[in-house]
Amino acid sequence: MRYILVLILLLSTQFLEAQERVYFFAEDGLKITADLYEVNPEKPYVLLFHQAGYSRGEYREITSKVIKFGYNCLAVDLRSGGEINFIQNNTALMAVQQGFSTDYLSSKRDILAAIKWVKERCDKPMVLFGSSFSASLCLIVAKDNSDVKAVIAFSPGEFFGAELKVQKEIENLDVPIFAASSSREIQYLDTILSFVPSINKTIFAPKTGGEHGSKSLWRSNPNNQEYWLALTMFFSKIR
Repeated sequence: MRYILVLILLLSTQFLEAQERVYFFAEDGLKITADLYEVNPEKPYVLLFHQAGYSRGEYREITSKVIKFGYNCLAVDLRSGGEINFIQNNTALMAVQQGFSTDYLSSKRDILAAIKWVKERCDKPMVLFGSSFSASLCLIVAKDNSDVKAVIAFSPGEFFGAELKVQKEIENLDVPIFAASSSREIQYLDTILSFVPSINKTIFAPKTGGEHGSKSLWRSNPNNQEYWLALTMFFSKIR
């Protein structure tokens, strides 16, 4: 029965339009834009964060499947980003116009603000879903954070220079992690997670191909179903 449900999920490719555009503020005062996909206010949330140069539009195709795992979704525009899938990053535009820092590490404030906003709506622990630099930030934020149930990290890496070393920051991270990458990135993925206990991590990469970040889940990636199957199995373990 489980595999029938997985097959139905993998064959479902429709886009899901956000039910509501929402706004909240980071601790430094920057207004953050996000798309809310709420199927049941009593269900837990998955918070989705994009890769460099992108927007919440990175998850336009992905959210329609994630909600079928039994979660609400919040796709967030981080202050470091641009446009993807015809969706402009409003938070990044606001940050530039108002003189806020837009470097990768500054986006940690936006992730923390999203967690705070969701926590005020739902008392259930949430799942953080990151892509590229935001995947690294999600892993860091999850460390010793009781509000975080699990982390999904697509192509995390050392994107912050000498300022911060992700591998060291996430040592002994004790929440379930699903980490995925393209086949060419797998050695970097293994390295960055080397200090995380094996019992807490699920690592996936195809034998060949794949994309950087959550684009691996897009229909345009020839082996996207491999990723979806692995991710579906992970969600079944953290129920």
